[in-house]
Amino acid sequence: MIALVRYTVAVMVHSQRYLPPVLLFVICIGTFAHDAGVEPMVPIFAPMTAVAFVCAAWLTVVLVTAEDPVQRAITTVNAGRSWPQLAAVAVVVLATFAVLSAVLLTLPFVLGNRAYGPVDLIVGAAALLTGACFGIAIGMPTSRLVFRRQGYALLATLVLIMTFLLVRGLPPVNTLVMLLTEERTEPADMLLPELAYLALAVAVLAGSLAATQAIVSRRD
Repeated sequence: MIALVRYTVAVMVHSQRYLPPVLLFVICIGTFAHDAGVEPMVPIFAPMTAVAFVCAAWLTVVLVTAEDPVQRAITTVNAGRSWPQLAAVAVVVLATFAVLSAVLLTLPFVLGNRAYGPVDLIVGAAALLTGACFGIAIGMPTSRLVFRRQGYALLATLVLIMTFLLVRGLPPVNTLVMLLTEERTEPADMLLPELAYLALAVAVLAGSLAATQAIVSRRD
């Protein structure tokens, strides 16, 4: 598994497919968190959670199909099974967004925001992790491993992303973003609902990996 993770990282770096979603996330940090030194951070975490969701789905889709079918078959033979390849992609995407999230989470400390405390940091970390996990869960089954035609895969990805972003009251992304924008709710009171959304995102991610693997195994 460690070897597959390292291999996936090498594929991601050499293909440079990580650049568009990573650059989008960094640009959004500059857009939404430019006043991180003086402004409260919790409202800033709301749009950044949505951005993490979109960028994680994007990066997952491009990494899952980074190899051509022949190379993927060779990797599967060497790994013994095909599911570790999907798991390695999930690990690499999570690690990538852990690094990106760390930049955002530490930015208020660097800029001297004295109102930013440990509770705010935990709230932001849980929100960004939830967005990234759910983005991976969306990206797996909407990749070209499942939808062989690129146009259908793109359309399925966009439909699911827009649905979970814009349908009011639909967990976990829309409800989490709305929770983070509630001015009357203290950050400490957000922790329990956030943990519930994070648990849901992790469960959906596990189900997404299993479903994608089942479809890929039948086709192979």
